[in-house]
Amino acid sequence: QVQLVESGGGLVQAGGSLRLSCAASGRAFSTYSMGWFRQAPGKECERVAAISWSGGSTNEADSVRGRFTISRDNAKNMVYLQMNAMKAEDTGVYYCAAAPKGSNWLVDRAYNYWGQGTQVTVSS
Repeated sequence: QVQLVESGGGLVQAGGSLRLSCAASGRAFSTYSMGWFRQAPGKECERVAAISWSGGSTNEADSVRGRFTISRDNAKNMVYLQMNAMKAEDTGVYYCAAAPKGSNWLVDRAYNYWGQGTQVTVSS
């Protein structure tokens, strides 16, 4: 089990940067793959980025590749999403989610623990 709390959302101008943080309270954080998802009005929930349980592998959606970077610090039970060169279409509620070790971390349904989300708004 793991509980997740996101922070760092807010309002940013197009072209600007924002860093999201996700704090995990579980004792087995390092056994979970972690992902960042976003939900924008009228759009499907999208997996923005994911990182393996060990941190050795990452995956980013085509829409954010080269602009967003996911990272984790298992010693601190934290996962981050650094967002650069932000665009208006990046606006949405961003969720931190966890997938148990042994599941396919590149499949959305593997993520069965979710935070409450943090709002990100990009002005243009």
